[in-house]
Amino acid sequence: MNAKERVLKTISHEEPDRVPSFEGSIDNLSIYNYYGEKYGYLGIGKAIQSLAKMPNKDKIAQQVFSTKTAVKNSILTSAAIFRKAGIDLMGGPLSMFPVKVFEWGYVDEFGRTFKAMKNPADNMDILFYNGGFFKDYEDYEAWEYHPEPDTKIRQLNFEAHRAVMEQLNNEIYIIPGSGALLEMVFESFGMENFARLLARPKQAKKVFDDRGKFALELAKLCMEWGAEMILVWDDYAYKSGLFMSPINYEMYIFPWLTRICNEVHKNGGKVLLHSCGDILPIFDILIECGIDAFNPIEPTTANPDYNIFKLKEKYGDQITLVGNVSPQDLADKDTEYIKQYTKKLIRECAPGGGFILSSGHSINPAVKLENFLAMRETTIKFGKYPIQKVI
Repeated sequence: MNAKERVLKTISHEEPDRVPSFEGSIDNLSIYNYYGEKYGYLGIGKAIQSLAKMPNKDKIAQQVFSTKTAVKNSILTSAAIFRKAGIDLMGGPLSMFPVKVFEWGYVDEFGRTFKAMKNPADNMDILFYNGGFFKDYEDYEAWEYHPEPDTKIRQLNFEAHRAVMEQLNNEIYIIPGSGALLEMVFESFGMENFARLLARPKQAKKVFDDRGKFALELAKLCMEWGAEMILVWDDYAYKSGLFMSPINYEMYIFPWLTRICNEVHKNGGKVLLHSCGDILPIFDILIECGIDAFNPIEPTTANPDYNIFKLKEKYGDQITLVGNVSPQDLADKDTEYIKQYTKKLIRECAPGGGFILSSGHSINPAVKLENFLAMRETTIKFGKYPIQKVI
């Protein structure tokens, strides 16, 4: 059974040969060194600084993602480490491309700024979100790079992902990201300016509708190109609660999310939603929207009821859960704890399908190599179907 078959079977609530795995990203130099792979962002800070000095810097930055070969080489770096670690599923972005370059980093097509720097612990190059480019709605309206879904660059990226899957013998399944509905809005403005935008409902609706139309049209295109599953990467909450009042989700988010799910389902596909934070107040509604799988059921929220084992008991026959070994525990706990928690996830969530094992967000630079390996080795050893209750 290859990675795609394994993932799609478990999302259909059937038992594949073994429990599939997913990660949002692996940004940890010790893990790359362990598997003998080159980290994809190595030297990116210097590259951006050099690019920023060129007279046609913005055009060059946009062209980096305009050839199938360049994109394939870029995604291959990440896919190779996933494959060696035995992780089945990863997301392949079809948006968020740089359009404006500065010495410190870049602005993507949605208006989000990213800064390049060195991680002090291991001198690893990292890119991190550094605030919104828009101060207000007028800034947003004046933006010259509003993203269009139907561009050659996105199809080239999709085709490159498929080429990488084939090159790696389909031992990794790369699904396209359709675009976010909320995250791209609040990150393009920054939280303070985003709060001001919400106080102007007509302006807020225009921005949310722009993001919704983009995400829906890109989802349609993904299905036309041959996708079987898409990833909606969209944070809806803090660790202590929702970013907005529930009424704002009903007004701005759920109608678009429902249309995206309907479009994908109409073409026989599945939808995986990623959201950090405590989304328990809207969990039922997300299922009603048509989400097939949810990640990561963040285990470090302030709500003890937002618990993967409780969610499995209540919603296990309605949705596939993708989670949730805490990155904090992967950084701080001992290896035996990680092994036992991973076993518990497999034992209580995997029988009958409907479960994909992952961290509680992603693999960041603070994660201990030995703990990452313990999670992976435990999953591979004890995740074979039928699941043994005594593990």
